[in-house]
Amino acid sequence: MKNNRNYLYEGMYIISTTLSEDARSNAMEKIQNGIVERGGEVHKQHDLGRCKLAYDIRGRKEGHYFVLYFSINPCQIDELWKNYHLHEDLLRFMTLRADKVQEEVTFKSASE
Repeated sequence: MKNNRNYLYEGMYIISTTLSEDARSNAMEKIQNGIVERGGEVHKQHDLGRCKLAYDIRGRKEGHYFVLYFSINPCQIDELWKNYHLHEDLLRFMTLRADKVQEEVTFKSASE
């Protein structure tokens, strides 16, 4: 029996900092369109800005971070991930189940 229920997810995306603001917006729009095309719904996007990476990724020392809250059928997550791997401007991504949409998302400083 197939699960027809959508669940809430939190996705973190690190986009290349070499992109212009328009190209960065287009990259996030492509990610959101992939969710909507698979029957999902985007609830909220947080732009956390440019931050230093913990380690070099493809020769990059910084990335532009976004957090996206969306609901989608769990059967579609694998298809999303396959598309993410083909997205050349997406350095890293992580998708987790969420309990609620956070209204504010911030990074803690290293001293905290």
